[in-house]
Amino acid sequence: MNILATPPPPHHLSNPRLSSYSMPPYTPAASAGRKRKAEDEDPQAEDRMSFSPSNSPVPTTRSLPAYRPAKRTRSGPIGRPLALPRLLETLDAESLREVLQSLCTRHPGIASEVEHSAPRPSVPSALSVLKDYESALQASFPFGGDSSSDYAYNRVRESLIALLDALADFTPHFLPPNETQASQSLTFLDGATDIIHRLPDWSSFQNSLHKQNAYEEISGAWALAIREAAKRAGGMQLQYGGWDQKLAKHNQQANGKLQDAVNELSANIGWMGGQPQAQQHGSRGDDLNSVRQELLAGTYGKNLPVRVGPW
Repeated sequence: MNILATPPPPHHLSNPRLSSYSMPPYTPAASAGRKRKAEDEDPQAEDRMSFSPSNSPVPTTRSLPAYRPAKRTRSGPIGRPLALPRLLETLDAESLREVLQSLCTRHPGIASEVEHSAPRPSVPSALSVLKDYESALQASFPFGGDSSSDYAYNRVRESLIALLDALADFTPHFLPPNETQASQSLTFLDGATDIIHRLPDWSSFQNSLHKQNAYEEISGAWALAIREAAKRAGGMQLQYGGWDQKLAKHNQQANGKLQDAVNELSANIGWMGGQPQAQQHGSRGDDLNSVRQELLAGTYGKNLPVRVGPW
């Protein structure tokens, strides 16, 4: 069987006609022309390019689900300290005073701020504090036995000294020039003197010195307050306040230990041209008694001159 062997095709370089042929240079215009030609040949492409966006179907809007806040997970109860306002509500006056005193001791700057920020003590509040000390003194007495004995004194000595110290601290606060109103000074001294009257009397002379010294100090305070009151408003507070009667009563209860204050009051009222109201009431009472006696005897008006003529 004869098989014809097909010779391989000649190489392009071996053909001079093919080797002399060169590819034309690439030009954009020509490329664009060819692209346009391709597009012209594709009518569907032209339809797609000329299709207006306004005629495009409107995409359907999907409604979003309503917002649902995520549930907060509740944690179990946990302990925590009280806030400062709630903590202060639980403190009584004594505990709050101790806390404040401790802070003022450790921080002197806070102490000065408290002194300037705290309201001024009033006469009723100061006397209330003194009466609390007096109640503590009365409660410390032992049951039964002699209340004026040395044993009773030793039992109440601490409470007695606390009351006297408080009295010595509060009294200068209500004296001039720290206190400018004479009525406030005299009102406090009136209440403080009543407390001194109620101090216990001891059988021992040494133990009784506490009360005697308290009378001497309060008598000097009375004298100072009276002198300053006489300088203000013409001393009207002394003339019409009835302080001469109150001071005379205090001096009587103190067995004359306030005589210096009584003398100071009499001197200032006499200098102002008046007389103590006690003396005024006494002379007025004497006049009324004499008139009454004359009426009963039928001699009233006997020595009075008789007016003649038209009334």
